Amino acid sequence: MPTPHILVVDDDEQMQFFLKETLERQHYAVTVKGTAEEALDVLRAGRPDLVLLDVRLPGMSGLQALDEIARIDARIPIIVMTAHGTRDTALDAIRRGAYDYFTKPFRTDEIEMVIRRALEKRQLLGEIEQLRSQLSATRGRGRMIGSSAAMLEVFRLIDRVATTDSTVLILGESGTGKELIAEALHRQSARKDRPFVKLNCAAIPETLLESELFGHERGAFTGAVARKPGKFELADGGTLLLDEIGDMSLATQAKILRVLQELEVQRVGGTTTIHVDVRIIASTNRDLEQSVKDGTFRDDLYFRLNVITIPVPPLRERREEIPEMADRFLADANARLGRSIGRIAPDAVAAMLEYHWPGNVRELKNAIERAAVVNDGDVLALASLPPPIRAAGGGGSADAQERWAALDTLPLDDRIAQLERAFVADALTRTGGVQAAAARLLGVTERSVWHLVKKHRIEIDKIKNKVPALP
Repeated sequence: MPTPHILVVDDDEQMQFFLKETLERQHYAVTVKGTAEEALDVLRAGRPDLVLLDVRLPGMSGLQALDEIARIDARIPIIVMTAHGTRDTALDAIRRGAYDYFTKPFRTDEIEMVIRRALEKRQLLGEIEQLRSQLSATRGRGRMIGSSAAMLEVFRLIDRVATTDSTVLILGESGTGKELIAEALHRQSARKDRPFVKLNCAAIPETLLESELFGHERGAFTGAVARKPGKFELADGGTLLLDEIGDMSLATQAKILRVLQELEVQRVGGTTTIHVDVRIIASTNRDLEQSVKDGTFRDDLYFRLNVITIPVPPLRERREEIPEMADRFLADANARLGRSIGRIAPDAVAAMLEYHWPGNVRELKNAIERAAVVNDGDVLALASLPPPIRAAGGGGSADAQERWAALDTLPLDDRIAQLERAFVADALTRTGGVQAAAARLLGVTERSVWHLVKKHRIEIDKIKNKVPALP
Protein backbone atom coordinates (compact mmCIF):
# COMPACT_ATOMS: atom_id res chain seq x y z
CA MET A 1 0.00 0.00 0.00
CA PRO A 2 1.28 3.56 -0.73
CA THR A 3 2.27 5.71 2.24
CA PRO A 4 -0.78 7.71 3.44
CA HIS A 5 -0.44 11.45 2.85
CA ILE A 6 -1.68 13.78 5.61
CA LEU A 7 -2.15 17.52 5.14
CA VAL A 8 -1.76 19.53 8.37
CA VAL A 9 -3.28 23.04 8.34
CA ASP A 10 -2.31 25.15 11.39
CA ASP A 11 -0.76 28.61 11.73
CA ASP A 12 1.04 27.73 15.00
CA GLU A 13 4.62 26.84 14.07
CA GLN A 14 5.17 24.81 17.26
CA MET A 15 2.02 22.76 16.54
CA GLN A 16 3.15 22.31 12.92
CA PHE A 17 6.53 20.95 14.09
CA PHE A 18 4.95 18.70 16.74
CA LEU A 19 2.39 17.15 14.37
CA LYS A 20 4.89 16.68 11.54
CA GLU A 21 7.39 14.91 13.83
CA THR A 22 4.70 12.77 15.47
CA LEU A 23 3.07 11.66 12.24
CA GLU A 24 6.30 11.01 10.35
CA ARG A 25 7.36 8.68 13.21
CA GLN A 26 4.17 6.75 12.35
CA HIS A 27 5.43 6.49 8.73
CA TYR A 28 2.98 8.98 7.22
CA ALA A 29 3.91 11.48 4.51
CA VAL A 30 3.13 14.95 5.92
CA THR A 31 2.58 18.33 4.26
CA VAL A 32 2.24 21.38 6.52
CA LYS A 33 0.50 24.66 5.59
CA GLY A 34 -0.28 27.73 7.67
CA THR A 35 -3.39 29.05 5.91
CA ALA A 36 -6.56 27.60 4.41
CA GLU A 37 -5.77 29.20 1.07
CA GLU A 38 -2.42 27.37 0.86
CA ALA A 39 -4.09 24.12 1.89
CA LEU A 40 -6.71 24.43 -0.86
CA ASP A 41 -3.94 24.90 -3.43
CA VAL A 42 -2.42 21.60 -2.25
CA LEU A 43 -5.81 19.90 -2.53
CA ARG A 44 -6.38 21.14 -6.06
CA ALA A 45 -2.94 19.92 -7.16
CA GLY A 46 -3.35 16.47 -5.61
CA ARG A 47 -5.45 14.56 -3.11
CA PRO A 48 -4.12 13.92 0.41
CA ASP A 49 -5.60 10.95 2.26
CA LEU A 50 -6.55 12.98 5.35
CA VAL A 51 -6.62 16.62 6.52
CA LEU A 52 -5.85 17.84 10.07
CA LEU A 53 -7.50 21.28 10.12
CA ASP A 54 -7.30 24.00 12.78
CA VAL A 55 -10.50 26.04 13.11
CA ARG A 56 -8.83 29.40 13.78
CA LEU A 57 -6.72 30.42 10.80
CA PRO A 58 -5.68 33.77 9.35
CA GLY A 59 -7.82 34.75 6.38
CA MET A 60 -10.30 32.00 5.51
CA SER A 61 -11.49 30.18 8.65
CA GLY A 62 -11.20 26.45 9.16
CA LEU A 63 -14.98 26.01 8.87
CA GLN A 64 -15.02 27.82 5.54
CA ALA A 65 -12.09 25.68 4.40
CA LEU A 66 -13.98 22.55 5.47
CA ASP A 67 -16.82 23.45 3.10
CA GLU A 68 -14.38 24.08 0.24
CA ILE A 69 -12.56 20.78 0.84
CA ALA A 70 -15.87 18.92 0.73
CA ARG A 71 -16.62 20.55 -2.63
CA ILE A 72 -13.23 19.48 -4.01
CA ASP A 73 -13.46 15.90 -2.71
CA ALA A 74 -16.05 14.89 -0.12
CA ARG A 75 -14.31 11.53 0.40
CA ILE A 76 -11.30 13.07 2.20
CA PRO A 77 -11.68 12.65 5.99
CA ILE A 78 -11.14 15.89 7.93
CA ILE A 79 -10.18 15.98 11.60
CA VAL A 80 -10.77 19.40 13.17
CA MET A 81 -8.57 20.86 15.92
CA THR A 82 -10.01 23.54 18.20
CA ALA A 83 -8.89 25.52 21.23
CA HIS A 84 -10.23 24.74 24.70
CA GLY A 85 -13.77 26.00 25.28
CA THR A 86 -14.89 26.00 21.61
CA ARG A 87 -16.89 22.75 21.72
CA ASP A 88 -19.84 24.32 19.86
CA THR A 89 -17.55 25.22 16.98
CA ALA A 90 -16.29 21.64 16.85
CA LEU A 91 -19.83 20.28 16.77
CA ASP A 92 -20.63 22.68 13.93
CA ALA A 93 -17.67 21.21 12.05
CA ILE A 94 -19.04 17.69 12.57
CA ARG A 95 -22.40 18.79 11.20
CA ARG A 96 -20.59 20.16 8.14
CA GLY A 97 -19.01 16.77 7.49
CA ALA A 98 -15.82 16.57 9.57
CA TYR A 99 -14.85 13.04 10.59
CA ASP A 100 -13.92 13.96 14.21
CA TYR A 101 -12.50 16.78 16.33
CA PHE A 102 -9.90 17.32 19.05
CA THR A 103 -9.62 20.03 21.65
CA LYS A 104 -6.10 21.39 22.19
CA PRO A 105 -4.05 20.25 23.99
CA PHE A 106 -4.61 16.60 23.08
CA ARG A 107 -2.89 13.31 23.77
CA THR A 108 -0.69 11.94 20.99
CA ASP A 109 -1.95 8.37 21.27
CA GLU A 110 -5.58 9.54 20.92
CA ILE A 111 -5.04 11.48 17.71
CA GLU A 112 -2.91 8.67 16.27
CA MET A 113 -5.74 6.19 16.89
CA VAL A 114 -8.38 8.45 15.31
CA ILE A 115 -6.15 9.11 12.28
CA ARG A 116 -5.62 5.39 11.82
CA ARG A 117 -9.37 4.70 12.00
CA ALA A 118 -10.16 7.54 9.59
CA LEU A 119 -7.63 6.22 7.07
CA GLU A 120 -8.99 2.68 7.43
CA LYS A 121 -12.50 3.97 6.77
CA ARG A 122 -11.28 5.88 3.69
CA GLN A 123 -9.55 2.76 2.37
CA LEU A 124 -12.67 0.68 3.01
CA LEU A 125 -14.89 3.20 1.21
CA GLY A 126 -12.44 3.19 -1.70
CA GLU A 127 -12.57 -0.61 -1.90
CA ILE A 128 -16.38 -0.54 -1.78
CA GLU A 129 -16.45 2.02 -4.59
CA GLN A 130 -14.06 -0.10 -6.64
CA LEU A 131 -16.17 -3.23 -6.05
CA ARG A 132 -19.31 -1.35 -7.06
CA SER A 133 -17.60 -0.22 -10.24
CA GLN A 134 -16.46 -3.76 -10.99
CA LEU A 135 -19.93 -5.13 -10.21
CA SER A 136 -21.52 -2.54 -12.48
CA ALA A 137 -19.13 -3.48 -15.29
CA THR A 138 -19.75 -7.19 -14.66
CA ARG A 139 -23.51 -6.67 -14.80
CA GLY A 140 -23.05 -4.70 -17.99
CA ARG A 141 -21.18 -7.65 -19.48
CA GLY A 142 -24.14 -9.88 -18.76
CA ARG A 143 -23.39 -13.56 -19.42
CA MET A 144 -19.85 -13.03 -20.71
CA ILE A 145 -17.02 -14.83 -18.92
CA GLY A 146 -13.34 -14.17 -19.38
CA SER A 147 -10.12 -13.68 -17.43
CA SER A 148 -7.51 -14.07 -20.18
CA ALA A 149 -5.52 -11.09 -21.41
CA ALA A 150 -7.33 -11.26 -24.75
CA MET A 151 -10.80 -11.13 -23.16
CA LEU A 152 -9.79 -8.43 -20.69
CA GLU A 153 -8.84 -6.34 -23.72
CA VAL A 154 -12.29 -7.04 -25.20
CA PHE A 155 -13.91 -5.90 -21.94
CA ARG A 156 -11.72 -2.76 -21.93
CA LEU A 157 -12.87 -1.93 -25.45
CA ILE A 158 -16.52 -2.48 -24.48
CA ASP A 159 -16.17 -0.11 -21.51
CA ARG A 160 -14.47 2.54 -23.67
CA VAL A 161 -16.80 2.28 -26.68
CA ALA A 162 -20.20 1.59 -25.08
CA THR A 163 -20.88 5.18 -24.04
CA THR A 164 -20.33 6.51 -27.57
CA ASP A 165 -22.62 6.28 -30.59
CA SER A 166 -19.83 5.00 -32.83
CA THR A 167 -20.51 2.13 -35.20
CA VAL A 168 -18.84 -1.08 -33.99
CA LEU A 169 -17.71 -4.08 -36.05
CA ILE A 170 -17.31 -7.31 -34.06
CA LEU A 171 -15.11 -9.92 -35.72
CA GLY A 172 -14.82 -13.53 -34.61
CA GLU A 173 -15.47 -17.16 -35.41
CA SER A 174 -18.94 -18.65 -34.97
CA GLY A 175 -19.72 -19.41 -31.35
CA THR A 176 -17.28 -16.94 -29.77
CA GLY A 177 -20.01 -14.75 -28.23
CA LYS A 178 -20.25 -11.83 -30.65
CA GLU A 179 -23.94 -11.32 -29.85
CA LEU A 180 -23.17 -11.13 -26.11
CA ILE A 181 -20.63 -8.39 -26.81
CA ALA A 182 -23.24 -6.45 -28.79
CA GLU A 183 -25.69 -6.83 -25.89
CA ALA A 184 -23.05 -5.54 -23.46
CA LEU A 185 -22.34 -2.51 -25.67
CA HIS A 186 -26.06 -1.68 -25.69
CA ARG A 187 -26.54 -2.34 -21.96
CA GLN A 188 -23.73 0.06 -21.01
CA SER A 189 -24.80 2.80 -23.43
CA ALA A 190 -27.09 5.78 -23.02
CA ARG A 191 -29.57 3.86 -25.22
CA LYS A 192 -29.91 1.01 -22.70
CA ASP A 193 -33.58 1.82 -21.99
CA ARG A 194 -34.42 1.85 -25.70
CA PRO A 195 -34.83 -1.20 -28.00
CA PHE A 196 -32.02 -3.62 -28.76
CA VAL A 197 -32.97 -5.28 -32.07
CA LYS A 198 -31.10 -8.21 -33.63
CA LEU A 199 -31.17 -9.46 -37.20
CA ASN A 200 -29.24 -12.50 -38.44
CA CYS A 201 -28.55 -11.61 -42.06
CA ALA A 202 -27.49 -15.17 -42.89
CA ALA A 203 -30.70 -16.76 -41.58
CA ILE A 204 -33.16 -14.82 -43.79
CA PRO A 205 -33.65 -15.48 -47.53
CA GLU A 206 -32.40 -12.67 -49.73
CA THR A 207 -35.92 -12.05 -51.08
CA LEU A 208 -37.19 -11.30 -47.56
CA LEU A 209 -34.14 -9.52 -46.09
CA GLU A 210 -35.01 -6.08 -47.49
CA SER A 211 -38.51 -6.31 -46.01
CA GLU A 212 -37.06 -7.37 -42.64
CA LEU A 213 -34.64 -4.44 -42.64
CA PHE A 214 -36.83 -1.62 -43.97
CA GLY A 215 -40.40 -2.93 -43.51
CA HIS A 216 -43.11 -3.01 -46.16
CA GLU A 217 -46.48 -1.49 -47.00
CA ARG A 218 -49.65 -3.50 -47.43
CA GLY A 219 -49.79 -5.05 -50.90
CA ALA A 220 -46.09 -4.42 -51.61
CA PHE A 221 -45.72 -8.06 -52.66
CA THR A 222 -47.63 -11.32 -52.49
CA GLY A 223 -48.36 -12.11 -48.87
CA ALA A 224 -47.93 -8.52 -47.64
CA VAL A 225 -51.42 -8.33 -46.13
CA ALA A 226 -50.59 -5.56 -43.67
CA ARG A 227 -48.07 -2.79 -43.11
CA LYS A 228 -44.99 -3.99 -41.24
CA PRO A 229 -42.23 -1.84 -39.73
CA GLY A 230 -38.66 -2.98 -40.41
CA LYS A 231 -35.81 -3.56 -37.96
CA PHE A 232 -34.49 -0.01 -38.43
CA GLU A 233 -37.83 1.45 -37.36
CA LEU A 234 -38.17 -0.98 -34.45
CA ALA A 235 -34.69 -0.02 -33.23
CA ASP A 236 -35.35 3.73 -33.41
CA GLY A 237 -33.63 5.40 -30.45
CA GLY A 238 -31.80 2.18 -29.63
CA THR A 239 -29.32 -0.27 -31.14
CA LEU A 240 -29.53 -2.53 -34.20
CA LEU A 241 -27.27 -5.59 -34.44
CA LEU A 242 -26.68 -6.75 -38.00
CA ASP A 243 -25.33 -10.23 -37.28
CA GLU A 244 -23.32 -12.04 -39.98
CA ILE A 245 -23.37 -8.98 -42.20
CA GLY A 246 -20.70 -10.59 -44.39
CA ASP A 247 -23.41 -12.86 -45.86
CA MET A 248 -25.46 -9.95 -47.22
CA SER A 249 -25.75 -9.50 -51.00
CA LEU A 250 -24.14 -6.54 -52.78
CA ALA A 251 -27.56 -5.09 -53.66
CA THR A 252 -28.70 -5.07 -50.03
CA GLN A 253 -25.31 -3.74 -48.95
CA ALA A 254 -25.87 -0.67 -51.14
CA LYS A 255 -29.22 0.01 -49.47
CA ILE A 256 -27.76 -0.44 -45.99
CA LEU A 257 -25.00 2.04 -46.85
CA ARG A 258 -27.58 4.65 -47.90
CA VAL A 259 -29.44 4.25 -44.60
CA LEU A 260 -26.22 4.62 -42.59
CA GLN A 261 -25.35 7.80 -44.49
CA GLU A 262 -28.80 9.41 -44.56
CA LEU A 263 -30.36 7.89 -41.39
CA GLU A 264 -33.56 7.47 -43.40
CA VAL A 265 -35.49 4.41 -44.54
CA GLN A 266 -38.31 3.79 -46.97
CA ARG A 267 -40.56 0.76 -46.61
CA VAL A 268 -40.78 -1.67 -49.53
CA GLY A 269 -43.68 -0.49 -51.68
CA GLY A 270 -43.85 2.86 -49.87
CA THR A 271 -43.04 6.45 -50.81
CA THR A 272 -42.71 8.03 -47.35
CA THR A 273 -39.22 8.67 -46.00
CA ILE A 274 -38.85 7.77 -42.31
CA HIS A 275 -36.06 9.28 -40.19
CA VAL A 276 -34.40 6.84 -37.76
CA ASP A 277 -31.95 7.32 -34.89
CA VAL A 278 -30.16 4.00 -34.61
CA ARG A 279 -26.74 2.90 -33.44
CA ILE A 280 -25.38 0.15 -35.68
CA ILE A 281 -23.37 -2.81 -34.44
CA ALA A 282 -22.32 -5.31 -37.10
CA SER A 283 -20.74 -8.72 -36.65
CA THR A 284 -19.36 -11.39 -38.92
CA ASN A 285 -17.25 -14.54 -38.93
CA ARG A 286 -15.86 -13.65 -42.36
CA ASP A 287 -12.64 -11.84 -43.22
CA LEU A 288 -14.23 -8.67 -44.62
CA GLU A 289 -10.94 -7.29 -45.92
CA GLN A 290 -10.57 -10.41 -48.05
CA SER A 291 -14.24 -10.19 -49.06
CA VAL A 292 -13.62 -6.63 -50.28
CA LYS A 293 -10.66 -7.85 -52.35
CA ASP A 294 -12.79 -10.70 -53.72
CA GLY A 295 -15.53 -8.24 -54.71
CA THR A 296 -18.20 -9.83 -52.49
CA PHE A 297 -18.35 -6.94 -50.00
CA ARG A 298 -18.52 -3.23 -50.80
CA ASP A 299 -15.42 -1.32 -49.76
CA ASP A 300 -17.41 1.85 -48.94
CA LEU A 301 -19.72 -0.10 -46.60
CA TYR A 302 -16.72 -1.82 -45.00
CA PHE A 303 -15.08 1.53 -44.26
CA ARG A 304 -18.40 2.87 -42.94
CA LEU A 305 -18.80 -0.09 -40.57
CA ASN A 306 -15.17 -0.37 -39.55
CA VAL A 307 -15.13 2.67 -37.24
CA ILE A 308 -14.26 0.64 -34.15
CA THR A 309 -13.36 -3.03 -34.41
CA ILE A 310 -13.58 -5.55 -31.57
CA PRO A 311 -11.83 -8.81 -32.46
CA VAL A 312 -13.02 -11.78 -30.38
CA PRO A 313 -10.42 -14.54 -29.84
CA PRO A 314 -11.46 -18.17 -30.40
CA LEU A 315 -11.70 -20.43 -27.36
CA ARG A 316 -8.55 -22.38 -28.30
CA GLU A 317 -6.55 -19.15 -27.78
CA ARG A 318 -7.88 -18.65 -24.24
CA ARG A 319 -7.93 -22.17 -22.85
CA GLU A 320 -7.33 -20.97 -19.29
CA GLU A 321 -10.96 -19.81 -19.24
CA ILE A 322 -12.39 -23.26 -20.04
CA PRO A 323 -12.66 -24.52 -16.41
CA GLU A 324 -14.48 -21.37 -15.27
CA MET A 325 -16.82 -21.47 -18.28
CA ALA A 326 -17.50 -25.17 -17.79
CA ASP A 327 -18.41 -24.57 -14.13
CA ARG A 328 -20.80 -21.77 -15.12
CA PHE A 329 -22.44 -23.86 -17.84
CA LEU A 330 -22.76 -26.80 -15.46
CA ALA A 331 -24.52 -24.60 -12.89
CA ASP A 332 -26.88 -23.36 -15.62
CA ALA A 333 -27.56 -26.93 -16.77
CA ASN A 334 -28.24 -28.06 -13.18
CA ALA A 335 -30.81 -25.30 -12.75
CA ARG A 336 -32.47 -25.92 -16.11
CA LEU A 337 -32.50 -29.72 -15.95
CA GLY A 338 -33.11 -30.15 -12.23
CA ARG A 339 -29.76 -31.94 -11.73
CA SER A 340 -27.36 -31.69 -8.79
CA ILE A 341 -23.94 -32.38 -10.33
CA GLY A 342 -21.46 -30.80 -7.94
CA ARG A 343 -18.27 -30.64 -9.97
CA ILE A 344 -16.43 -31.81 -13.08
CA ALA A 345 -13.95 -34.69 -12.80
CA PRO A 346 -10.29 -33.66 -13.24
CA ASP A 347 -9.77 -35.97 -16.25
CA ALA A 348 -12.84 -34.42 -17.89
CA VAL A 349 -11.42 -30.93 -17.34
CA ALA A 350 -8.08 -32.11 -18.75
CA ALA A 351 -9.81 -33.44 -21.88
CA MET A 352 -11.65 -30.14 -22.37
CA LEU A 353 -8.35 -28.27 -22.06
CA GLU A 354 -6.79 -30.46 -24.76
CA TYR A 355 -9.70 -30.31 -27.23
CA HIS A 356 -9.50 -27.87 -30.18
CA TRP A 357 -13.08 -26.43 -29.85
CA PRO A 358 -13.92 -25.58 -33.49
CA GLY A 359 -17.39 -24.48 -32.31
CA ASN A 360 -15.90 -22.28 -29.57
CA VAL A 361 -17.93 -21.25 -26.51
CA ARG A 362 -21.23 -22.39 -28.02
CA GLU A 363 -19.81 -25.90 -28.50
CA LEU A 364 -18.53 -25.96 -24.90
CA LYS A 365 -21.94 -24.92 -23.57
CA ASN A 366 -23.71 -27.61 -25.61
CA ALA A 367 -21.15 -30.24 -24.58
CA ILE A 368 -21.67 -29.52 -20.88
CA GLU A 369 -25.46 -29.60 -21.23
CA ARG A 370 -25.31 -32.90 -23.14
CA ALA A 371 -22.98 -34.36 -20.50
CA ALA A 372 -25.26 -33.20 -17.67
CA VAL A 373 -28.19 -35.02 -19.29
CA VAL A 374 -26.44 -38.40 -19.63
CA ASN A 375 -24.22 -38.24 -16.52
CA ASP A 376 -24.74 -40.53 -13.50
CA GLY A 377 -23.72 -39.36 -10.04
CA ASP A 378 -22.77 -35.97 -8.61
CA VAL A 379 -19.45 -35.66 -10.50
CA LEU A 380 -19.47 -34.94 -14.24
CA ALA A 381 -17.43 -37.82 -15.67
CA LEU A 382 -15.17 -37.87 -18.71
CA ALA A 383 -17.35 -40.66 -20.16
CA SER A 384 -20.32 -38.24 -20.27
CA LEU A 385 -18.59 -35.84 -22.65
CA PRO A 386 -19.05 -36.15 -26.44
CA PRO A 387 -16.64 -38.63 -28.12
CA PRO A 388 -14.41 -36.01 -29.87
CA ILE A 389 -13.67 -34.36 -26.51
CA ARG A 390 -13.05 -37.70 -24.77
CA ALA A 391 -10.62 -38.63 -27.54
CA ALA A 392 -8.64 -35.41 -26.99
CA GLY A 393 -7.95 -36.42 -23.38
CA GLY A 394 -6.96 -40.04 -24.03
CA GLY A 395 -3.51 -41.35 -23.21
CA GLY A 396 -0.36 -39.66 -21.90
CA SER A 397 2.73 -38.72 -23.85
CA ALA A 398 5.78 -41.00 -24.10
CA ASP A 399 7.83 -38.46 -22.15
CA ALA A 400 5.31 -38.54 -19.32
CA GLN A 401 5.36 -42.35 -19.21
CA GLU A 402 9.17 -42.37 -19.02
CA ARG A 403 9.04 -39.79 -16.23
CA TRP A 404 6.69 -41.93 -14.15
CA ALA A 405 8.80 -45.05 -14.76
CA ALA A 406 11.92 -43.28 -13.45
CA LEU A 407 10.20 -42.70 -10.12
CA ASP A 408 10.49 -46.41 -9.24
CA THR A 409 14.15 -45.90 -8.30
CA LEU A 410 13.41 -43.21 -5.67
CA PRO A 411 12.51 -43.53 -1.96
CA LEU A 412 8.78 -43.23 -1.21
CA ASP A 413 8.90 -39.67 0.21
CA ASP A 414 10.88 -38.39 -2.78
CA ARG A 415 8.56 -40.23 -5.14
CA ILE A 416 5.48 -38.59 -3.57
CA ALA A 417 7.10 -35.14 -3.64
CA GLN A 418 8.05 -35.47 -7.30
CA LEU A 419 4.61 -36.77 -8.23
CA GLU A 420 3.00 -33.85 -6.41
CA ARG A 421 5.26 -31.36 -8.15
CA ALA A 422 4.70 -32.99 -11.54
CA PHE A 423 0.91 -32.92 -11.19
CA VAL A 424 0.91 -29.24 -10.16
CA ALA A 425 3.33 -28.23 -12.93
CA ASP A 426 1.31 -30.20 -15.50
CA ALA A 427 -1.94 -28.54 -14.40
CA LEU A 428 -0.33 -25.11 -14.58
CA THR A 429 1.06 -25.86 -18.06
CA ARG A 430 -2.36 -26.99 -19.28
CA THR A 431 -3.97 -23.78 -17.97
CA GLY A 432 -1.30 -21.34 -19.17
CA GLY A 433 0.00 -20.68 -15.65
CA VAL A 434 -3.37 -19.53 -14.28
CA GLN A 435 -3.45 -20.83 -10.71
CA ALA A 436 -7.23 -20.54 -10.30
CA ALA A 437 -7.77 -22.70 -13.39
CA ALA A 438 -5.10 -25.19 -12.25
CA ALA A 439 -6.86 -25.48 -8.88
CA ARG A 440 -10.11 -26.45 -10.61
CA LEU A 441 -8.25 -29.01 -12.71
CA LEU A 442 -6.62 -30.55 -9.62
CA GLY A 443 -9.79 -30.39 -7.53
CA VAL A 444 -8.17 -28.28 -4.78
CA THR A 445 -8.41 -24.68 -3.60
CA GLU A 446 -6.50 -21.85 -5.23
CA ARG A 447 -4.68 -21.27 -1.94
CA SER A 448 -3.49 -24.90 -1.95
CA VAL A 449 -2.03 -24.42 -5.44
CA TRP A 450 -0.29 -21.24 -4.24
CA HIS A 451 1.33 -23.16 -1.33
CA LEU A 452 2.36 -26.02 -3.64
CA VAL A 453 3.94 -23.58 -6.09
CA LYS A 454 5.96 -22.05 -3.25
CA LYS A 455 6.80 -25.46 -1.75
CA HIS A 456 8.16 -26.92 -4.99
CA ARG A 457 9.61 -23.63 -6.29
CA ILE A 458 7.66 -23.85 -9.53
CA GLU A 459 8.48 -20.89 -11.78
CA ILE A 460 5.11 -19.59 -12.98
CA ASP A 461 6.63 -17.05 -15.38
CA LYS A 462 8.48 -19.74 -17.31
CA ILE A 463 5.30 -21.82 -17.55
CA LYS A 464 3.32 -18.84 -18.86
CA ASN A 465 5.91 -18.32 -21.60
CA LYS A 466 5.57 -21.90 -22.82
CA VAL A 467 3.20 -22.63 -25.69
CA PRO A 468 1.19 -25.78 -24.81
CA ALA A 469 1.10 -28.57 -27.38
CA LEU A 470 -2.27 -28.54 -29.13
CA PRO A 471 -3.93 -31.48 -30.87
